[in-house]
Amino acid sequence: MTRILVIGGGIAGTATALALHKAGFEVTVHEAHPDTAGDIGAFLTLASNGMRAVAQLDASDVVTGIGYPLHSMRVLDGQGAEMAHVPLGEADDALLRYRCLRRGELNAVLQAEAIRRGIGLSHGSRLVSVEDGSDQVTARFADGSVATADLLVGADGLNSTVRRAIAPGAEPVYAGQSVFYGYTRSASVAEETGHITMVRGSTAAFGYAVSPDGETYWFARVAGEAIPVEELAHPSPSRWRERLVELLSKDATPAASIVAASTDSLMATNATEIPPGTPWRSGRRLIVGDAAHAASPATGQGASMALEDAVILAKSLRDMPDLDSALALYEACRRPRVEYNITVSGELSRGTRNPSSTGRAPSAQRPGDDTLAALLDWDLDMRTVAGDTDQVLSDGPGADGR
Repeated sequence: MTRILVIGGGIAGTATALALHKAGFEVTVHEAHPDTAGDIGAFLTLASNGMRAVAQLDASDVVTGIGYPLHSMRVLDGQGAEMAHVPLGEADDALLRYRCLRRGELNAVLQAEAIRRGIGLSHGSRLVSVEDGSDQVTARFADGSVATADLLVGADGLNSTVRRAIAPGAEPVYAGQSVFYGYTRSASVAEETGHITMVRGSTAAFGYAVSPDGETYWFARVAGEAIPVEELAHPSPSRWRERLVELLSKDATPAASIVAASTDSLMATNATEIPPGTPWRSGRRLIVGDAAHAASPATGQGASMALEDAVILAKSLRDMPDLDSALALYEACRRPRVEYNITVSGELSRGTRNPSSTGRAPSAQRPGDDTLAALLDWDLDMRTVAGDTDQVLSDGPGADGR
């Protein structure tokens, strides 16, 4: 097997292409958006596990060239009192520190790095159908073009066309919160850069961080009914801001004043998740990233989990003797970990799990944390670091994802 198609040029797709190219495969990326989509999306944090995956992609330089590092997390209660101030992840390692960055900028630098390495990346290529064959897979695009390969990887996000081909009827579901994002340079918060502040308010979960040049990045997660599709399609930032300020003013924290000082670039979305147990693969088709295991943003692990996917998939394909055993090993290694994240993040969003009073995410309990460094280590063979490979494959899910 040599030729691989990646559908989707977002973070998951481009990272997957970088990893597959490094492993020696001929890979091309097809992205529906007409350009790098640098203006799309709010901001995110890459956790230490995500930054470890970035390092294995040999992309640390380009990723650390944008955004800013986060060394620690502060937690405030609804009265603005500090409950905790704790280190974040592997803060002592410059390459593995948490990083706060704009989603569009991360997407753009990863795409630029893929092009620099000679990876084919086609914009404006919207997939309309995929046909699985005994010896190849065929992708058909809206412009009439056709591409074939030995494997097709769907990294085409929440509304994945590839997932619908593999698992018709498996759709994302609302996770119980609406999420708002914004920026401001005029908020009156006396904050140093290098940490993120989480506010455990009575009306919303709120977080903010200040960049080295003084811009405050913030988000608010609000429980309740989902924002109507029509409202998301025709956004009303000023009305969202007014609604949030009224809500956040019920607590004595900086949250309301930060939102009030924000511009009309305010964004909103509904937290969604892919139900655990959704099939990931069929024949020569596989889904990764949000297409396979999107979670609500409560744990802040979406992009980091997608980056892990990229490295472990490429290593599995590199090290296993055939396609089926490679995809089976990949899924057996990934599914317990990412579905735990879906469950925990969903419980936090729905209010059925209380966040830690110290601010620490439940990362120490995630399946696979003890073996992650070895699984991501590019120089270690997957057959060695996955333990008893035959046992992993026999215990892992089948091709239908169950």
